[in-house]
Formats: sequence, C-alpha cells, structure tokens
Amino acid sequence: MTEIPITEEDIARLVPRFYARVRRDAVLGPIFDNAIDDWPHHLGKLQAFWSSVMLTSGRYKGQPMVAHLKHASHMTRENFDRWLTLWTEVTEEELGPQAAAAFQEKAGRIAESLQLGVEFHRAREVAA
Repeated sequence: MTEIPITEEDIARLVPRFYARVRRDAVLGPIFDNAIDDWPHHLGKLQAFWSSVMLTSGRYKGQPMVAHLKHASHMTRENFDRWLTLWTEVTEEELGPQAAAAFQEKAGRIAESLQLGVEFHRAREVAA
C-alpha cells in the first residue's frame, strides 16, 4: 500500500478553512459559536487532534467523547451528516484526491464513533 503524503502544513491549512466554513453554515455555525469561547485555542487543539489521527504524532491529549457529550443535544445524525458534507467539500478543495479520501474516511469513522457514544450515553441516562 502506498503511503499518502499528508503534512502538518496540510493540517494547519485545512482545519482553519474547514471551521471557517462551519462557522458560516446556517445550521452548524450557531452551534459551534455557542460551544466555543476561544477559537484560536480550539483550532490549535483541532490541529493537534488531526495531526495525531493522520500522522500519529501524539500531539493531541484530550478526550473527544467527553468534550462532545457536553453538547449531546446537538449531536444529531443530521448535524453529523452536515458536518461530514462540509468536511468532504473542504478536504477536496484543499488536498489531493488521495489525502482528501484519507481524511474523509477517518472523519466518517470518528463521526460514527461519536454518534454511538452519544447514543449509548442517552440510553444510560434514560435507564437511570
């Protein structure tokens, strides 16, 4: 299998452009703007996250599930689908086809994992 060239510079370019698009989105923009107080800091965390995911750099030290559970009411299938649609658009605009596909595949898996985690959390709350 051929290694897909992805660099820290790709991530540093992709993440801010993607979240600029998210913030302009009529559905996702208000959700993200209400959830995030310090965008420069958050973008740095997201770049570290994607560096860890795509380059196995180990830069990200957070707990994405815990962070997302705080916003579980907005974690709907429709919002995930919208997020993934925007992600696909921006990765295809910013990266070569192989790199874009690699980022999209990882994002799809992460979205599925987060959705399952939120659904599990909701089910536990109902059962309690």
